[in-house]
Amino acid sequence: MCGLSGEMRFDGGRPDLAAVVRMSDRLAARGPDGQGTWSHGAVALGHRRLKIIDLSERGAQPMTDAGQEITGVFNGCIYNYAELRAELQALGHRFRSTSDTEVVLNAYRQWGTSCVDRFLGMFAFALVEHRTGRLVLGRDRLGIKPLYLAQTPGRLRFASSLPALLAGGGVDTSLDPVAVHQYLSWHATVAAPRTVLAGVRKLPPATVRVVEPDGTHQDHRYWQPSYTRRPEHAGMSPSEWRDAVLDALRTAVRRRMVADVPVGVLLSGGLDSSLIVALLAEEGQRDLATFSVGFESEGGDAGDEFAYSDLIAEQFATDHHQLVVPSERVSTALDAAVAAMSEPMMSHDVVAFHLLSEQVAKNVKVVQSGQGADEVFAGYHWYPRLAAVPREEEPERYADTYFDRSHADLAAMLQPHMLPPDDVSGRFVRAHMAVPGAETALDAALRLDTHVMLVDDPVKRVDNMTMDWGLEARVPFLDHELVELAAACPPELKLADGGKGVLKEAGRKLLPHEVVDRPKGYFPVPAITHMAGPVLERVREALHAPEARRRGLFKDAYLAELLADPDRHRTKRGANALWQVALLEIWLQTHGI
Repeated sequence: MCGLSGEMRFDGGRPDLAAVVRMSDRLAARGPDGQGTWSHGAVALGHRRLKIIDLSERGAQPMTDAGQEITGVFNGCIYNYAELRAELQALGHRFRSTSDTEVVLNAYRQWGTSCVDRFLGMFAFALVEHRTGRLVLGRDRLGIKPLYLAQTPGRLRFASSLPALLAGGGVDTSLDPVAVHQYLSWHATVAAPRTVLAGVRKLPPATVRVVEPDGTHQDHRYWQPSYTRRPEHAGMSPSEWRDAVLDALRTAVRRRMVADVPVGVLLSGGLDSSLIVALLAEEGQRDLATFSVGFESEGGDAGDEFAYSDLIAEQFATDHHQLVVPSERVSTALDAAVAAMSEPMMSHDVVAFHLLSEQVAKNVKVVQSGQGADEVFAGYHWYPRLAAVPREEEPERYADTYFDRSHADLAAMLQPHMLPPDDVSGRFVRAHMAVPGAETALDAALRLDTHVMLVDDPVKRVDNMTMDWGLEARVPFLDHELVELAAACPPELKLADGGKGVLKEAGRKLLPHEVVDRPKGYFPVPAITHMAGPVLERVREALHAPEARRRGLFKDAYLAELLADPDRHRTKRGANALWQVALLEIWLQTHGI
């Protein structure tokens, strides 16, 4: 896991190596163990290294293959790199390291852009062909590893984070009204390729982009599950589905133990993270390091779920660590968490993940996390309502259920210059759900949530918060083969038992019933949920700042209404409306925009 950056010039000039170094320096937290730059012709690359596989300097990047044909930078982990290395050696490729980065270089030499079809893992990479000057950018199937782009007529810059691009300079930081519409509609999600900044885009998941020396490019989307029932699963009983899911998850967890350093687990005490611990124990892991975080109660809301995580830690004899965060620490930690965000994220557990990651990184460099199970296995409370409608009515029901606000609501709160002429967020959902390949209304909703909403909210959140402390987070529920299996699973098995039915049945084979049958929990941060004390003062400060007044995103009357009663105004999904509005402004100011 690392941070990469680079620049490609299309105007005949040399790349700005100083700008690449500035971008690389901004990525230092993602890769505290080493750094490097490389420049040839029209392309320059930068890299910050977190040593996970091949801890020697032979694994340093940027890396050039033994044949001196390809130079590249890589972020992530290829879990089947050892098997691919053996296959490539049999085909005549030479290796000078035991790193997965060198496997990526030789895999591209052997199979071209189709090499990504063979990778099991999470990754973003930039490869330069010496002979042609062509640049190849790639991103993993579920977008677990980020890749941001800033293109002008004469050049393309790219980096593992948006703040790194800002550090390079020359970025158009005007706001994208369509992206702001999505942010305020979808619980702070902005779908690829957009970001809230007009001058920054992100490579979509499951995409390889080939950039020619003249600046033209072609994209290839190399993966998308069908979300239909498949012939090979015909006649499978519920118990057979349970066993198939458990076997696939077992494989996913085992894959994510590949490392030359110890691997821990973020243990919330919920079904998903508890299953990971149970399966690692089944694999023979002893004294597994597990980590939980909790907060002080506010407004009658409990701030921790330690009772459940303690139960799992005791049953599987883990080396368990608890972090209890006092409320006053939330406000002081808020700005550091926002500084770590590549894009504004309003979910309360951003601060929790950031604080937890700080402590975890003192003990291990790699953790597994249960992120993604609710989207993949239909765990949220709104899925039964979505499943109950005909396929053609799904977009409207999805908007009624999932959106924070309607287009009319946005018209009442945004200044006219920030409001698109029509409901662009609703139009995006309608277009996505109209694409063939989703058999039922629930299939269409899960496809949208897994491949759009999940990628640009929970997955991004985990990456940003952990990597700000040089901690690599691996997410077995987003193993692409497990996702393919879940996509083919009959909807009624996923909806059973209040959601995630097939996964709960798998859990009953390994976990205490108190964990499997507990009410669904969320990462509680009461000080933010209820806009308590110092957090509210930080919000007021941001909304009254000169930058906010110059920007003029929101109507004055709307802001006054929110600030008059900070805890009362909620979005349709129950989020604190003031927090969502203020977080966007706090993020912009934190990043000097």
